[in-house]
Amino acid sequence: MLIMQKVKGIVVTNTPDVLTDSTADLTMALVLACARKISESEKLVRDKKFVGWKPKLFLGMELRNKYFGILGAGRIGTEVAKRAHSFGCKIIYYSNSKNDFLESELKAKKMSLNSILNKSDIISLHLPLNKNSYNLLNEEKLKLLKSSAILINTARGEILDESYLIKMLKQNKIASAGFDVYQNEPNLNKEFYKLKNVVLLPHIGSATVEARNNMSLLAAKNVIAVLSGKRAITPV
Repeated sequence: MLIMQKVKGIVVTNTPDVLTDSTADLTMALVLACARKISESEKLVRDKKFVGWKPKLFLGMELRNKYFGILGAGRIGTEVAKRAHSFGCKIIYYSNSKNDFLESELKAKKMSLNSILNKSDIISLHLPLNKNSYNLLNEEKLKLLKSSAILINTARGEILDESYLIKMLKQNKIASAGFDVYQNEPNLNKEFYKLKNVVLLPHIGSATVEARNNMSLLAAKNVIAVLSGKRAITPV
């Protein structure tokens, strides 16, 4: 898109900031759904198989004192870290640059990718998709995850090797995963539908009334600015 903008004079804009909170909220919803086996539990009730309280029925994981790995400590990653910290998680993050807020306010630690994957109980992806992040979590990297780990992706499907992650989920080499984005969406890998230890959402990270209204307003303001001969408010 940047090349087209330079060659043909087409101004390309996006809508950052206004969807940060909605995406961060959804990320935590996925974390909780995976940690407490919400989807499986609800299905049991809807299938009319709930016969009463049992001491080992759908045992999950508490978030307090768990290591929460943030891959990509930008706007959304920072907001997710704030939410996770409020649950009592220990924040560790992977980023090209130091995040002063995370380190000073949340006592977060910046670590290497391998260290994050080795140590984290929960990993949440918030990286932009580019040549450096494409297939970043390949087979070699995914093998570093704990068998008890939860992986959440609300960034872009192409950041990780879905096929190998599905293999790990089948073999219980990772506890669970939550997705709002996929490779080749909306055509999901059919193996996803066979897994009980995944939560699958239809790319609804910014799907709140507030976020979508603000996205529309920002897009309109960009159009007005450009047509008025001014610089776009949020150019790509």
